[in-house]
This record gives sequence, structure tokens and C-alpha cells, in this order.
Amino acid sequence: MVKEIERAGMTVVHACSIVPISLTVGGNRIVPTIAIPHPFGDPHLAGPEEKALRRSLVEKALQALETPIGGQTVFE
Repeated sequence: MVKEIERAGMTVVHACSIVPISLTVGGNRIVPTIAIPHPFGDPHLAGPEEKALRRSLVEKALQALETPIGGQTVFE
């Protein structure tokens, strides 16, 4: 789906927990996340720490949207 959205002219960030799959399907801007059942969080963290983790992942995705790339790029 990422490739189809980009073909329509919209920049997309693929946030995923298994980066090799995203590379295989052709995602251009890839942001690694935490785990399959909890991509944007960690239930083992306390409230403030989890909120900070979530915020950092969203900020990383926004930064990936703004970054010019020449091909598949993983934003660590």
C-alpha cells in the first residue's frame, strides 16, 4: 500500500517493527518501531516514559517526511 500511495503523489513514512519486510515491499521512508503488538509504545514502561517514547517515534516519522531521499532509507 505504501508504494501505491506514493505513486498517487503523497509522501509516506512506513512505521514498522520488521524493517526487512518494509524493505522488501518497497517502502522508501522507513521508521523502525517497537514490536508487532505495540508499534508505537511499550506496555512495560511507566506512563511518562511511554509517552516520551511515543512522541520520539512520531517526531522521527515527521522528520522522515521532511527529509529528501534518493531511495529506500531507514531512519534509525
